[in-house]
Amino acid sequence: MAYDTYEELAALDAPRIRTEIPGPNARAVVAADAAVTSPSLPRAYEFAPARGAGSVVVDVDDNIYLDFNAGIAVCSTGHSHPQVVSAIQQQAERLIHYSASDFFLPVYSELCARLDQIAPISAPVKCFLTNSGTESVEAGIKLARLHTGRQYIIAFLNSFHGRSFGSVSLTASSAQYHAGFGPLLPGIVHAPYADSLSGFTDLEHPDTPGYIEKVIFKRLVPANEVAAIILEPVLGEGGYVVPPKAWVRYLRDLCDEHGILLIADEVQSGTGRTGKMWAIEHFDVEPDILLAGKGIASGMPLGAMIASGSTMTWERGAHGSTYGGNPLSCVAALETIDLVEKELIANTNEVGALLIDGLRAIAGRTDMIEQVRGLGLMIGIEFESAAVADAVEIACFERGLLVLRAGDKAIRMSPPLMVRAEQAANGLKIFEDACAAVSSSR
Repeated sequence: MAYDTYEELAALDAPRIRTEIPGPNARAVVAADAAVTSPSLPRAYEFAPARGAGSVVVDVDDNIYLDFNAGIAVCSTGHSHPQVVSAIQQQAERLIHYSASDFFLPVYSELCARLDQIAPISAPVKCFLTNSGTESVEAGIKLARLHTGRQYIIAFLNSFHGRSFGSVSLTASSAQYHAGFGPLLPGIVHAPYADSLSGFTDLEHPDTPGYIEKVIFKRLVPANEVAAIILEPVLGEGGYVVPPKAWVRYLRDLCDEHGILLIADEVQSGTGRTGKMWAIEHFDVEPDILLAGKGIASGMPLGAMIASGSTMTWERGAHGSTYGGNPLSCVAALETIDLVEKELIANTNEVGALLIDGLRAIAGRTDMIEQVRGLGLMIGIEFESAAVADAVEIACFERGLLVLRAGDKAIRMSPPLMVRAEQAANGLKIFEDACAAVSSSR
């Protein structure tokens, strides 16, 4: 069967592998790619997608996969959701581009108004739209410094905020991201995420409680020179780590005490990924600035920097973007937000609970898995070693399940928010089979 329509392909509950993995066409794509693309691209494994529908992706050899990474947590409404596709097509027929930086693009302000409605900030907000998550982070850095008149920003070890220059200076998940690019942006200081240095399997007993006050404020930088603390409410590339609620509350209180802005980087954890529109909502904390990207427009290039009107105090011309908030991305975001609010948050909580329970049951049947953690459909599986996590990732790929490494020795599962229970059940079977194959080969 060709599965030519969206409905036919999206209805599949399990992979269909017809060639060796990678297949001959995928190998040809990989070879052609190596000749012309930047060698800096990290590439997880030799997967060459051709088309997708819902939580299903077909490669160039017509192998069919269950996608449990959603293009790195980007395809929130699934691949090529008909409502998102229709909105893009209709907008493309009317207007593809006009710069909202210099002119008044109606759909730009329409989306900003929608973001105001869903922002986890009680005061009215204003929005600056970007092309990506890392651009949102860069905007947040600039606004925080300008608004406070302070230069220092505190970020966290194991965090990932992007690869552009300011963002990568905040990133501290791998030294490779910094290698050869120094000196990086000055004024960045790092602290242990959740006050934990040795690992994330017991966050209720941190290694270095109160590190910011005891070390940074006392030994490195006075609190009154810190512009912002930037936080991933759930650690992303660092391993899908959910911090203790008390620690996030502590950061909010610390910021309030010293006039510091709290920035929530929700590029990966936002847009319903954790079962709430924004992960910060799980902690009953309001940020001063919220950064969005990835899943906000179902795969179209868009990010947002959202802040209360009292925080977004920069003047006309202080920041802009030629393409940020382009019409196609804006209409995709409007459809995405509606779908997430009306349908997909409920599904995320339901299927996310099935996956977490199933993964914890698998962990009880193998000694390779140290911990299963997560919120909604942002799930991390910690293994005994990086080598084992690497091997399980590839074993899943060979069996038709797309997952992705994270942290030092974890695998992340972040399927589209519309993944079905039947697909989750089959994904769990494949994952356990992959674990068993790796275990038997040790």
